[in-house]
Amino acid sequence: MLDTHQKNIATFIHLSTFSRFIIPFGNFLGPIILWVANKDKSEFVDAHGKQIINFQISILLYSIIIGMLTVPFFIFKLFSGMDFIDFNGFHDLHINIGKPSTLLYIGGGLGVLAVVAFIIELILIVNASLKARDGNYYKYPFTINFLK
Repeated sequence: MLDTHQKNIATFIHLSTFSRFIIPFGNFLGPIILWVANKDKSEFVDAHGKQIINFQISILLYSIIIGMLTVPFFIFKLFSGMDFIDFNGFHDLHINIGKPSTLLYIGGGLGVLAVVAFIIELILIVNASLKARDGNYYKYPFTINFLK
């Protein structure tokens, strides 16, 4: 039987990811500190700690992949009119705002995807914390299980 303390610790492990808005890498540090301090005391806390850490690592990897796909589209658009052999080509650099290219649409679409993914991440964290508060296990979708 789960007691209130175990439910509260599991809930705070999930909610500690919001410390990233105050502390750099708080979304990793908060859950790891709470999980390591309490993982031996409860299987419930251990399971929730592993889930949120796996989820945060997965989100980091997905963000890196989206960033690696997005940045080249903007760079290609920026340097599309330049000749790289002629180093005096910067005077010919023109950005036409009235007629954006397909590359800019693709890069912008990936940027919008990143924002939508961030909002979904926040919703999933709140949902998981509510499940932990109620004493239920929660498995984040699209999570790679690094810690088992």
